[in-house]
Amino acid sequence: MDNHIEPVTEDEVASWPKTVIVELPDSFDDARGSIQPMVDGQMKSCVMITSKIGTVRANHYHKTDWHYCYVLQGAIDYYHRPTGSGEKPEVVKVKKGQMFFTPPMVDHTMVFTEDTIFLTWGRNSRRQAVYEADVERVQLVEG
Repeated sequence: MDNHIEPVTEDEVASWPKTVIVELPDSFDDARGSIQPMVDGQMKSCVMITSKIGTVRANHYHKTDWHYCYVLQGAIDYYHRPTGSGEKPEVVKVKKGQMFFTPPMVDHTMVFTEDTIFLTWGRNSRRQAVYEADVERVQLVEG
């Protein structure tokens, strides 16, 4: 299996959302129902994550990986700050039906304020060897 991680390009950076919460494009609706565009870009993974109320995930940053997260059910307090800044993290409350984005080199932590199910689309593979080669753990929130 290929565990190579591609470097981030300037074009890629230019395509990223400029805010944590990502506004979804309009859906395509007709008599059959609806199609909601979510993420349109090159990616190598999609995972569904369940988390129990009060639990903490992440407390890390990625060197090259980014991820979009869409909350199907529940709510998340998302803490983030630039990697290496030492500043107090900003907290964004994310609720059901919202998508948020984490670029590389951003310390981030998720605290689940309800039982939560969310989808995560990532730039890199989620194979454990690839994931571990790109992630650095930090203690942003006690958990």
